[in-house]
Amino acid sequence: MSGRFLAASLRPLAARNTSAATNSSIRNILQKVGQSSSLTLPSIVVIGSQSSGKSSVLEAIVGHEFLPKGLNMVTRRPIELTLVNTPDSTEEYGEFPDLGLRKVTDFSSIQRTLTELNMAVSEAECVSHDPIHLTIYSRNVPDLSLIDLPGYIQVVGQNQPLQLKQKISELCDKYIQPPNVILAISAADVDLANSAALRASRRVDPRGERTIGVITKLDLVDPARGAAILNDKQYPLRLGYVGVVSKAPHSQGLFKMGSSDLLATIAKNEKSYFSAHPHEFGPEAGVNVGTLNLRKTLMRVLEQTMSSSLQSTSDAIRQELEEATYEFKVQYNDRPLSAESYLAESLDAFKHAFKQFTEEFGRPEMHELLKSELDQKVLDLLAARYWNKPVTDLTPAQHDLDNLADLPKADPDSLYWRRQLDASTSALTKLGVGRLATTVIASSLQAHVDKLLANSSFANHPFAKQAITEAASTILNERFYSTSDQVENCIKPFKFDIEVDEREWSQGRDHVVTVLKKELQDCEAALASLEPAVGGRRKLKEVMTFVDKARKGDITVEGDGRSGAGGFSAALLAKGREAVFLRDRADIIKMRMMAVKAKQCSNPKNKYYCPEVFLDAAATKLASTAVLFLNVELLSEFYYNFPRELDLRLGRHLSPEEVEKFAKEDPKIRRHLEVIRKKELLELVLEKMDSLRQLEGRDREHGPHGRRGGANKDRGRWGLF
Repeated sequence: MSGRFLAASLRPLAARNTSAATNSSIRNILQKVGQSSSLTLPSIVVIGSQSSGKSSVLEAIVGHEFLPKGLNMVTRRPIELTLVNTPDSTEEYGEFPDLGLRKVTDFSSIQRTLTELNMAVSEAECVSHDPIHLTIYSRNVPDLSLIDLPGYIQVVGQNQPLQLKQKISELCDKYIQPPNVILAISAADVDLANSAALRASRRVDPRGERTIGVITKLDLVDPARGAAILNDKQYPLRLGYVGVVSKAPHSQGLFKMGSSDLLATIAKNEKSYFSAHPHEFGPEAGVNVGTLNLRKTLMRVLEQTMSSSLQSTSDAIRQELEEATYEFKVQYNDRPLSAESYLAESLDAFKHAFKQFTEEFGRPEMHELLKSELDQKVLDLLAARYWNKPVTDLTPAQHDLDNLADLPKADPDSLYWRRQLDASTSALTKLGVGRLATTVIASSLQAHVDKLLANSSFANHPFAKQAITEAASTILNERFYSTSDQVENCIKPFKFDIEVDEREWSQGRDHVVTVLKKELQDCEAALASLEPAVGGRRKLKEVMTFVDKARKGDITVEGDGRSGAGGFSAALLAKGREAVFLRDRADIIKMRMMAVKAKQCSNPKNKYYCPEVFLDAAATKLASTAVLFLNVELLSEFYYNFPRELDLRLGRHLSPEEVEKFAKEDPKIRRHLEVIRKKELLELVLEKMDSLRQLEGRDREHGPHGRRGGANKDRGRWGLF
C-alpha cells in the first residue's frame, strides 16, 4: 500500500478538524481544572492481557513504535495518550506536558522516556496510579484520547508482589467506569471465554454498550474460526468486534523510510490477508476488519459518546463555575490578581518601604552606630591600661607604684601617665577604623533589609527573600574594600596627632559620663548575678572576705588556691575572685566618674589627668570623619543601586514559570490564583462547549450540500464516514 492510499484514508479528518480541535482543547482545559471526576470527557481505555497484542494495536493507530518494550512487565503506570490531528503540518512529534518536554520528534526517544518513567516504579510496588500524560501531534493520526493500562496477568512472577494481579484489576476498574469507552483486546488464538479484557468489561458494562471488542492475531487461526469470533453471539457487544492483524512483518529497514510507513505496512499486510479470504472477511461477510476501520470506529464511537455526555458535563461545569464564582466574590471580593501583578505589587511595596528607610537612616544614624562601637573600644583600652586586672590566684597582690587613684595628684610631666594616654590613643587610631566602620554600617544595612523583608509580603517567599538578601550583600560586598580603604586613608592624620578644642572636650566629657554609668550598671549587675550562683549574698561575702585577706597577705594559702582553700571549693573560690574583680572595677569606675566631673577635667589642657574624656573626644572625631566617607562611598551607592538590583533579580528577567512559582509560595495567594484560574478555565470551556452544541445543531439541520436532513441524518454529530 502506498503513501497515497494512506493519505486518502485520512482525508476525512480535514473535514471535521474544527470540531475535533475544539473537542481536544476542551479536554485539555478540563484536565487543567482537574477538580472533579464529573469534569471529564470520555476517553477510550485500552485493556487486555500482556500477550493479547495491546501495544501493537496502539502503535498501529499512532503509526509509530513508541510504547515500552521488554520481557518483564514494563507498563506500570497508566499512559494517558492524546492524539491531535494536524492537517496543515507535516511535523510529527510528541510532548510530555508534565515534564516540560516539548516537540520530541524522535519517537524512539519517546519510547525511552516512557520506559524510564514506567521502570521508575519499583518491582516491589509494580503498579502506580500516577498517570503519564503524552500528546502526539501528526497529520496521520485521528483525534483520539486513549488510555493504555498495564496488561492483565494470569500468574504472578517470582519478584512481583503477591497482590499484583489484584492491583492491576483495581487500576483497570478505576478507568473503565462510565462514560469511558472500553477497548477490550483479545487474541484470536485464545477462547473468548478466557479473555481477561472481556471479563473485566462485563463487570462494569454488562450489556456491552460501551465496549468495542478487538480481536488480534487473526492470521494465527483458521479464517473460518476468525470470522466466527467476529460474529460471536455468546459475548455480544453493541459496538461490535473489529478484527486486525496489527503486528507488522519485520524486514530490514522497514521503519526507516518515513513517518507513515508502519501504518501503511500494516494496512498493506492486512489487505493482503483479508483479500485472500473473501468469503470470511470480504464485503459480503458482514464483519469489520482492518486497522484503518478500527481507527474510524474509534473516532465515531468516541465522538458519539462525547456528544451524549456533553450535556451532563456542561451541567457539572456550570455547577463548578457557580461555586468558583461565589468563592471569588465572598473570599476575595472579586479582586483580580495574577502572578505578575502580585510580584509587581509586592516589589513596589518593598521598594516604597526601602525608600522610607533611606529617609530615616543617614549620617546622624551612622555616626551613632559607629560612635557606640568606638565607645566599647575606648572602654576596652581603659580596662587594659588604667583599670584593675582580673584576679587569677590567691597570692598577695603586687603594689602598683603608679596607682590610678593617685592620678589627680600626679606630676603634670609624669612620663608614665603621658605614655599611657599616648599608647591608648595610638591603639584607638590604629585598630582598623576603616574596616570596623564599614563592617558596622554594612551589617546594619543588611539587618535593616532583613527587617524590611520580615515585614513585607516577601516574608512567605523563600526564593524572593534569597534574591533580595543576595542583592543587598552583593552591593555591600562590592563596595566594602574600597570604602574601608577610603575611610582608613581619611583618618591617617589622627594617627599622628589629635587636636581637641574646648567644644569637643565638653561634649566628650558629658558623653563619657553616660558611658561610664552604663558600664558601672553592667558591672554591678554582673556582681549581683553571682549571688544565687554561690548560694546567696552572705556566702558570696564570706568567700570575697577570704580572697581579700589572702591578697593582703593576712592569710597564707598554700599553692595558688585553685584546688580549694579555707574550706571553700575551687569553684566557689573562682566565683569569689570574679566577685572581687567586679567590685574593685565598680569602685574604680565610680572614682573615675567623680574625677571626670571634677574641675580638673574641665580643661582640655589636662588631658593626661582625664584619659576617658580625651579618648571619647578622639573617638567622636574618628566617627565623624569616617561617616563623611561612608556616606559617599557606601550609603549613597547602596541607596542608588539596591532598587535597580531588585529590578534585575525580581523584575523583567524572571521567566513566567519563575513568576508563577514565586506567587504560589504563599498559600493564600496560591489559593486566590487557583480560584481565578479555575473560574477563567471553566468560563472558557463553557464557551467552547456552547460552540460545539451550535455546530451540532447546524450538522443536524443541514446536509453536506446545504439540504436539510437528507440521507445523512443518521451520521451522528460529526458524521465522518
